Amino acid sequence: MPASIVFFPVDNGDMTLITLADGRTILVDINIRQDADNPLTSTYDVASDLRGRLKRDMNNRPFVDVFLLSHPDKDHCTGLQKHFHLGALANYCDDNKIDNEKRIVIRELWSSPMVFRRASKNHTLCEDACAFNTEARRRVKINKENNFFSIPQGDQILIMGEDENGKTDDLNPILIKSGTTFRINNQGYDSNLECFLIAPMTKQSEELECILSKNHSSVIINFSIASNDYSDKCRFLSGGDAEVEIWELIWDKYRSTSEVLAYNILQTPHHCSWRTLSHDSWSGKGESAKESADAVNALSQARKGAAIVASSKLIQDEDSDPPCIRAKRTYTRIVQQLSVSGKFYCTGEYPKSTNVKPLVFEIDNVGVRVANKAVIGAASIAASPNLRAG
Repeated sequence: MPASIVFFPVDNGDMTLITLADGRTILVDINIRQDADNPLTSTYDVASDLRGRLKRDMNNRPFVDVFLLSHPDKDHCTGLQKHFHLGALANYCDDNKIDNEKRIVIRELWSSPMVFRRASKNHTLCEDACAFNTEARRRVKINKENNFFSIPQGDQILIMGEDENGKTDDLNPILIKSGTTFRINNQGYDSNLECFLIAPMTKQSEELECILSKNHSSVIINFSIASNDYSDKCRFLSGGDAEVEIWELIWDKYRSTSEVLAYNILQTPHHCSWRTLSHDSWSGKGESAKESADAVNALSQARKGAAIVASSKLIQDEDSDPPCIRAKRTYTRIVQQLSVSGKFYCTGEYPKSTNVKPLVFEIDNVGVRVANKAVIGAASIAASPNLRAG
């Protein structure tokens, strides 16, 4: 089967499903709003769609192999408690429900305590974010009690990024350090997937920590996804809501090894927000607002035929942000370079704004294509060296 990436239409929010060539699934964020659960509204039913794309385990329970929360804002975790099982699998209580009402099992969690701590400094976490954090702590506790050995699915977790003051020093078997490659369940080898953890960055000073906290510190990963026969066939760069100063720091760190930022598909950070690309306010300065060259460079490492996807509302020519029309123009400029010749997409207007559907990319030996359409970038999206920081 071809690997795929599905971007669900969830307004100004994120919800992305990666399916590998061997059928394993990675869900990045969710935003399952009440309207989407109500059959009387026109809001697309993303929960039912998601369940329809997932496998069932031996107990006929729907599951994802991995759930990554990029950061704990409400528009990235809404619906977690309602649609996902949290707690020990021995306490799963939906076996007698109809399939579409069974909560989804999360076999492995990818969490960043550092991102949670930074987020909690600036706002009160929503109930779903708190529930995620409680589940992450439960899994860490079980891993430590069992010396990280033979941890069953449903209790597995990977921690994204080292935390300050030695808080993660005793979690080495499940700790992924920024600037390193990793795989599901921290395996030594995986022919279908390799991930490079770009952020969160570790604490270096109180001043930098303040910047990171105020710029929507997020888990940023470049996923290298294989087709059946070729490794690194598609790079998917996922950046949560990270804003301009974070991308400037990323470019400063990786400008000499920019291949680790290369992508076939980029999900625009913070729902196509101008605040990812500039220190200037769009509503305040309008067309006189200046781009940050370093932030734009970090987000411009597009491969031939690359696609940039805004997970957002319909983007209109107005003062709103996010999404921002000026940011759309910047991303469109990136993919329309002759060296790229790619395309910009917005989930709020795909295939049309009055009838949105999931945007699906398929990854096979030929290249990356929007489902049922011609290959984008075609054979020019060739295999290249695995992700390394140099």
